[in-house]
Amino acid sequence: MFDRPRSVFTEDHEIFRQSVRRFVEAELVPHHAAWEDAGIVPRSAWRAAGEAGLLCCDVPAEYGGPGGDYGHCAVVTEELARANLSGPGFVIHSDMVTTYLSRFGDEEQKRRWLPGMCDGTLVGAIAMTEPDAGSDLKGIKTRADRDGNGYVLRGQKTYISNGQNADVIIVAAKTDAAAGAHGISLLVVEADSAGFRRGRNLKKLGMHAQDTSELFFDEVHVPAGHRLGAEGQGFPMLMTNLARERLVQAVRSSMVCETVIGWTVQHTRDRKAFGRTIADFQNTRFVLAELAARTAAARAMTDGYIALQMQGKLDPIEAGMAKLFCTDLHWDVVDCCLQLFGGSGYMQEMPIARAWADARITRIAGGAAEVMKDIIGRRLYAN
Repeated sequence: MFDRPRSVFTEDHEIFRQSVRRFVEAELVPHHAAWEDAGIVPRSAWRAAGEAGLLCCDVPAEYGGPGGDYGHCAVVTEELARANLSGPGFVIHSDMVTTYLSRFGDEEQKRRWLPGMCDGTLVGAIAMTEPDAGSDLKGIKTRADRDGNGYVLRGQKTYISNGQNADVIIVAAKTDAAAGAHGISLLVVEADSAGFRRGRNLKKLGMHAQDTSELFFDEVHVPAGHRLGAEGQGFPMLMTNLARERLVQAVRSSMVCETVIGWTVQHTRDRKAFGRTIADFQNTRFVLAELAARTAAARAMTDGYIALQMQGKLDPIEAGMAKLFCTDLHWDVVDCCLQLFGGSGYMQEMPIARAWADARITRIAGGAAEVMKDIIGRRLYAN
């Protein structure tokens, strides 16, 4: 019931979707279980994705990109979610890291890093979270002190997606410790820089194929030319990009909901108990009917916001509403549907079990649900 045409996407987007789906099914799905065991996706998969045009879809051709728009990026997000893939971190690379370079990088920075990020020879990460600072970025302790024509970077980051694979890391650091949020700058660190080192690949509840790391910066020299924008402008840049980052999570969650409901409908048609299929019980139909109605609402919401993002008009608070609604729904869907699978749903080899484990992070990453409620509430009382 979720396969109706969607007006937000053009014919070009849908042709691209078929190409992405073929790539995902042929190049990613057959290997994903091995990648989950390894805790990382090999670089060859990144290069293949770049060659197929799945990375950095809205980067202009002059910088090595496919020259598409946000709709093409959303298609990639959806098709990875439809296939129930916890890795690779293409979406973080394309929709989060690359957008900082595209929006705030100067010409030299764009030409230095964007072509490699588009073809998959460079992998990107963004390093904000620290052991004692998560959603409250003003509390970060990583420092970048002026040293001649550059900075000396000292600090530690954690829970960094793509951390093991990353070649290019955008680091949020204090360049003026006394200025609070106004003292944060964004520095681009290349992984071969002296003093940079990766910690362990962190073991997580879910998202097992997505490498997630501790990163250490032990007096790393960063040239001034690797700073994005003006000194002290890091926090506004981070806030400016929030709308897209929140929307990405909502789009992914909506597609996971549709996919999981489809699995569960098929399972309950086939599975029997007490002489009837599970689908014959009214409770089954009522549970799935409510989840389907809420998922249809999520799809209407995210499609509307995809259109606004493509027009450059999406507000971060609206995107926060989408993230809150869709990720809460995501968790409800996988939890209720796993229950309808019974004992088989608890087996790790079952897609529903993996989807359940992968879902829990969505209500935390990119701004916890409680943070979304707080910012939405503040907007309500702003006037």
